[in-house]
Amino acid sequence: MLVMDRLIKNYDSGDFFDELIDHTGNPRPPAKQLLKYLDSLSADELEKRRLTAEATIQEMGISFTVYTEEGNIDRAWPFDIIPRTIEAKDWAVTEAGLKQRLTALNRFIDDLYHEQHCIKDGIIPEHIIKESKNFRPECVGVSPAYGVWAHICGTDLVRDADGKFYVLEDNLRVPSGVSYMLENRAITKRVLPELFENDDIQPIGSYPSQLFDTLAALSPRKVARPEIVVLTPGIYNSAYFEHAFLAQQMGVELVEGSDLFVGSDDCVYMKTIYGPERVDVIYRRIDDLFIDPEAFNPESVLGVPGLMRAWKAGNVALANAPGAGVADDKVVYAYVPALIRYYLNEEPILPNVKTFLCDREDEREYVLANLDKLVVKPANESGGYGMLVGPHSTKKEQQTFAELIKANPRNYISQPTLKLSTAPTLIGKDVLEPRHLDLRPFILQSKDTYVTTGGLTRVAMKKGSLVVNSSQGGGSKDTWIVGTKGD
Repeated sequence: MLVMDRLIKNYDSGDFFDELIDHTGNPRPPAKQLLKYLDSLSADELEKRRLTAEATIQEMGISFTVYTEEGNIDRAWPFDIIPRTIEAKDWAVTEAGLKQRLTALNRFIDDLYHEQHCIKDGIIPEHIIKESKNFRPECVGVSPAYGVWAHICGTDLVRDADGKFYVLEDNLRVPSGVSYMLENRAITKRVLPELFENDDIQPIGSYPSQLFDTLAALSPRKVARPEIVVLTPGIYNSAYFEHAFLAQQMGVELVEGSDLFVGSDDCVYMKTIYGPERVDVIYRRIDDLFIDPEAFNPESVLGVPGLMRAWKAGNVALANAPGAGVADDKVVYAYVPALIRYYLNEEPILPNVKTFLCDREDEREYVLANLDKLVVKPANESGGYGMLVGPHSTKKEQQTFAELIKANPRNYISQPTLKLSTAPTLIGKDVLEPRHLDLRPFILQSKDTYVTTGGLTRVAMKKGSLVVNSSQGGGSKDTWIVGTKGD
């Protein structure tokens, strides 16, 4: 008996859309070659491939940091060797939807810091922006190159039971995870090299060069090779692995705030052994409030005094621009379909998940009456923190969230509990079980727009869990965009 026959004989994703196996138990078109190949491997050989993946992760030093009460813990990247497959023609539609969405969001941000037509025309209520934690008055009147504020975005997509992609949220401040997308591919090429010789798996390796080109296009100086740096908070940041990885891949300097200074000419300089060197573009991985102690938090030691002054003078480009996080708000998220219609005069290609806004009385009453069925999220948290997953919550937790919602309704939204799609995940030596997952593609925008081929697939490794974040016990797998005959 072939191992895949044994593994999927009793495989059952229930009422959920499975990415690789349809409801009849047959492989979906983009997964056929993958499953056929896995068919040919014995249980021992499959286990050997899994152990190779673990050894590769250790060898490559792929890790992430979890913050705990006991301190920061570096953990090896949790990885499943069974890739997730998506048909190329389906991805083409998704890519178009992501480009449309980010074009509209950047126009929205630019409008907010200038004429605010969207408020005057009643597209979004003024109080939503006034009460936003991420609206920066310091940015009013600034005009970044190409009108783009969010140059690097990670948009989280999910598939519901109907098999359609929905946008779950947009991450426009300092989105992370793209290094793991690239490393997942590197691991998979070691574990399943034969498939890359025969299957039509679209490449993803151009991301670092695309990122470099996106950043270089922002340079205020028109020079052959602008000086680009990646600004990191330092080695104790949970995403430091990614900061170092991207700097190395782009061939640019990785710097901390203390490595930079703003001169009397309002230009940014990097300290080097040869003397100060002017910096043109800063890919900053530090939150707004810590980038410049002169403009924001005076106690910050992570940023660069005078950085906002240099940016507003047009002497340095910042990616993402300060203030872009105003659109990284789960309340603003609910208005994105209307913003697409308003700015682009187009219908949204990618739908939002149905969202209830708790600052609307009728919707708040519905949420409070159905906390056991809904997911409740704070407007500006990330990483899966501060959420209530109603069906998995206790009465006490529901009561706590009811009080939080009543005290600050603007800060909460609610959504139905989605039937997140599943994919076969290797559990133990020769057992496949369905695990829920999402997808984070990355969108780059400056002079041109680029969308990654697929993205970072995050997997809820715990059986039945819907929480995919690595900080909450989630893992990951490679994402294949596969061309099939007839594409």
